[in-house]
Amino acid sequence: MSRVLVIGCGGVASVAIQKCCQADTVFTELCIASRTKEKCDALARKLEGKTKTVITTAKVDADDVNQLIQLINSYKPDLVMNIALPYQDLTIMDACLACGVNYMDTANYEPEDTDDPKWRAIYEKRCKEAGFSAYFDYSWQWAYRKKFEDAGLTALLGCGFDPGVTQAYCAYALKHEFDQIDTIDILDCNGGDHGYAFATNFNPEINLREVSAPGSYWENGHWVEIPPMAIKREYDFDQVGDKDMYLLHHEEIESLAQTIPGVKRIRFFMTFGQSYLDHMRCLEDVGMLSTTPINYNGQEIVPIQFLKALLPDPASLGPRTKGKTNIGCIFTGVKDGKEKTYYIYNVCDHQECYKEVGSQAISYTTGVPAMCGALMMLTGKWIRPGVYTVEEFDPDPFLDAAKIMIRSWWINGKNRYKTTLCSVRRNYSAGAAEDQNTLLCSRRSGAYKKCRINGEYCQKNRLQNAPGTEGFQ
Repeated sequence: MSRVLVIGCGGVASVAIQKCCQADTVFTELCIASRTKEKCDALARKLEGKTKTVITTAKVDADDVNQLIQLINSYKPDLVMNIALPYQDLTIMDACLACGVNYMDTANYEPEDTDDPKWRAIYEKRCKEAGFSAYFDYSWQWAYRKKFEDAGLTALLGCGFDPGVTQAYCAYALKHEFDQIDTIDILDCNGGDHGYAFATNFNPEINLREVSAPGSYWENGHWVEIPPMAIKREYDFDQVGDKDMYLLHHEEIESLAQTIPGVKRIRFFMTFGQSYLDHMRCLEDVGMLSTTPINYNGQEIVPIQFLKALLPDPASLGPRTKGKTNIGCIFTGVKDGKEKTYYIYNVCDHQECYKEVGSQAISYTTGVPAMCGALMMLTGKWIRPGVYTVEEFDPDPFLDAAKIMIRSWWINGKNRYKTTLCSVRRNYSAGAAEDQNTLLCSRRSGAYKKCRINGEYCQKNRLQNAPGTEGFQ
């Protein structure tokens, strides 16, 4: 029996809430809270009669700590799931501390106003000391560690897919497959087509900031930063095909560098089509990605927020998006004195996700892990005073729970069927290789087509080096 407060009612939150309601023996009561209560009410009506979970709704401004405290104290939840914007992480954490409630989110904190002098001073100091310039990082939330420890509360950070499941993959690989992990490459591929010339699959502000920022990776104990989109690779993704992917900065690198002992290099790659890149560069060139307010006809507007209003709502992409995603991790390291390569990944079909929850696969693969992380906390498997990222907990029960939509799990070249938790498709047969939504799929070296990680990344990779990155492997 548990009572959960979900803050947010966008695409990801909608998926997480629907999945929570499928596990109604654990999620017995749920309150959906958002700035727009009408959206919460609509989702509650959609779920009426489909779950035993008792659903209520509320209006709250997640930027207002006092409003949050009032809501939390009135509802008295066992857990607050923050599936709103990363701008609001700190205010919600403050409210949880004030009310004595456990906390979780899907993405680390970043500021809405990057010109704020107080934030800017701290940010510039971090850039100089840490060696990377992305606006988002864990330092702001890690600063809450002692507060949560002293309060006897748990804060779980970044429990989506990447970050989130990718870190669980790392913990799983370290626990079961390696004595020492040397390199980690996180590969995020969206092979979906929504038919628009330009759109983003999640919040445009967050997405465009992330993509247009300088790239960075961890190597030999320090950060290496490169210009945006300076390193490009081509990779043949299972069930998707050949895609161009680019090295980006991503938050899980920061935590994995601290939690995976002796790791020598961690990188993150994401795929982009040429149309997306052309539009993004054009918008950036004319200042539309700026977070600095401008005065237009006597009214102050933020260019990137105005752009967000013009672009298609990511939550509207579900009906028209076709294709699959493929997200996973490739590891190299040593097991029993022998060098080893290991690949574990997820494949998810956009249309199958839409049929089930009315969402495209990007929201699906973020919302399902959020529900699974909440499940871990509510059942006591991931409860420890302090502030933690996913890889700091036991990955096994989490990944077992994440196999909500899975038929098969490839381990060491063998197809093994596993019973799933909260599965809505229990009639899947073992050995089906064409499953529509694979949440866990791992293969050892040689099993992932033409690609390999040591030396040349792929037989047909085309590597573009930025200045100062000559010889990058």
